[in-house]
Amino acid sequence: MPLITVAMPIFNAGSYLRLAVLSIVRQTFADWELLIIDDGSTDNALQDVADIRDHRIRILRDGENKGLAARLNEAIDLARGRYFARMDQDDVSYPERFARQIETLERDTELDLVAARAVTIDEDHRLTGILPASAEKEISTKPWRGFYLPHPTWMGRIEWFRKYRYTEPGPYFCEDQELLLRSYEESRFGITEEPFLAYRLREKTAWRKLIKTRLTILPVQLRHFLPKGQLFFALMAVLTFIGRLALDVLRPVLGITYPIVRVRGEEAFQKWRNVLNHIQEDSGDKSISVSFKNKGV
Repeated sequence: MPLITVAMPIFNAGSYLRLAVLSIVRQTFADWELLIIDDGSTDNALQDVADIRDHRIRILRDGENKGLAARLNEAIDLARGRYFARMDQDDVSYPERFARQIETLERDTELDLVAARAVTIDEDHRLTGILPASAEKEISTKPWRGFYLPHPTWMGRIEWFRKYRYTEPGPYFCEDQELLLRSYEESRFGITEEPFLAYRLREKTAWRKLIKTRLTILPVQLRHFLPKGQLFFALMAVLTFIGRLALDVLRPVLGITYPIVRVRGEEAFQKWRNVLNHIQEDSGDKSISVSFKNKGV
């Protein structure tokens, strides 16, 4: 049995799917299975990975469109690994990602879930910034602010995922935050200090998705805090929402589409080059052409 089950639900993944899958195949830690669950796609993205022949990959299709939360719960039920990891159809895992997360989980047996920091890339694979993150000891101290644990980077114990599962139907673009909000009081979360995933932000849709996520997460928080009498948490959630929404409305005026942090120095850019080179080595895929830029806030 594999040690890790990796869940990758896909829907009309397009040309990015191949790089995402190759980034799993080229992990330095090899004891995993990858479940690619097609959620009723109408494109031919799976044809782009048909030549990646690896016995660790299972592709599941039923022609239905059930949504992310339902597909992740299916993957949890099908998982054979002791650990359960997430991966999105258009992101890129760094080669050492699984090795570092497994090392962390096995070193600290009280941890339920470990995320990784993530850099951001655009449609052309160019490094654009890094997602904000909290120090590990601060992850759960202010739940009204949300949990800075990028969903595609998660790896945790399968027992934890089977205990809490995802709510169906999942709230739009915050299935992860809803799960964390339900579980944080009885769980321990961690995050790596280094980035081990490239999170793809599509400039044309990033701002719109961010606004929709903001509008969804507040009702989720209030439904959690108010029945428990956590009035201070509920108030802080409302104030945080108002402040963030005001900044979000100003972002397009300032030429900023997403709250990312500027990458400083050459090291991060060189590491990203090395990641892409590693993925392409021996994979027969030399089609990825990348230029580099640095923008953010």
